Amino acid sequence: MSWTFDWSLAIIFIWFGALKPVGLSPAAPLVESTVTWLPLLSPTEWVGVIGWREIAVGVTFLFRSTIRLAIALLALQMGGTFLPLVLLPELTCQPGRVPCASTIEGQYMIENLPIISAAPVVGGTVRGTK
Repeated sequence: MSWTFDWSLAIIFIWFGALKPVGLSPAAPLVESTVTWLPLLSPTEWVGVIGWREIAVGVTFLFRSTIRLAIALLALQMGGTFLPLVLLPELTCQPGRVPCASTIEGQYMIENLPIISAAPVVGGTVRGTK
């Protein structure tokens, strides 16, 4: 069963990550709006960096010896993924809805919860293997 999770997570991260550096990600405007406070690079350049980082997460899920690294990278990635919920509530929640009726952008982030749930399942399969 874990093989399916490993490869599913790898495909998700490689696919969605690859869309960012080539300028095809529908999430790029949201990412650009979120990273305006980061120094060194422009928001567009940060989208590419984040895309390559997502690809790295996906690749590390492909190999049993790097699954733990994959989970650590995924944890860092998910921290950034949820930033718009805090930094840009006007884009992620419908106005006047309490606590939050998410917009399509908000749903995009909340849909990452199953990925977060799958990571410990995959990690649990690594214990005790050589």
